[in-house]
Amino acid sequence: MSLTTTHRLRSLLITGLATAVVGTAGACAPADSPPSTPWAATPTTSSTAPKSPKSQASDYSHLLLQAEDVSIPPDTFTARSSNVNPDGQSGASALFVNADDTRAIADTILIYPDVETATATLKQASAAVSTMVTGGQPQPVPVGSNGTVISGTAPDGSKAVTLLMYTQGRAVVRLEFDSNPDDPVSPQTVASVGRMQQIALRIGLPERE
Repeated sequence: MSLTTTHRLRSLLITGLATAVVGTAGACAPADSPPSTPWAATPTTSSTAPKSPKSQASDYSHLLLQAEDVSIPPDTFTARSSNVNPDGQSGASALFVNADDTRAIADTILIYPDVETATATLKQASAAVSTMVTGGQPQPVPVGSNGTVISGTAPDGSKAVTLLMYTQGRAVVRLEFDSNPDDPVSPQTVASVGRMQQIALRIGLPERE
């Protein structure tokens, strides 16, 4: 795996979920805000630059979960924004927010040429999660391959944060669950959403293209 690939995913992880500001005194980004990419770093090149034919063909958004998939009672979520190929990396991302703007779920999948590259990338990136979540330790979870979950709060204490990361085939999945500090998302909800995304990838993502 190249240093460029490792740096890109590490940047994506460290940047965090910029569009969901969930806390005691704040809510998620307003519905009329311009779409932005969950946990994606600001591209170094202009977003208006023409895309290559290859990047235009690589649309993996159909592999993402939909709002009804993550709407587990009592919460009902709607899609706030979505992005194809975040930060120029093959994949897709979506941000879901509940009706009260008190919970947000960022779902991001990054697609690599093969299983080995995806696994190595996840291993490299896992070291960065401690910069986004405090008060918790990474724990193994039986979701996908190499599943890891960490729960705690944002470094500034403004929200509860749970991160779930795993690989499914040649995809790296990162799910971030944000909520009020005193209302963390349950482990059962995290696992349920994670497994639904795993199934969608297992069914829809070919081993190679």
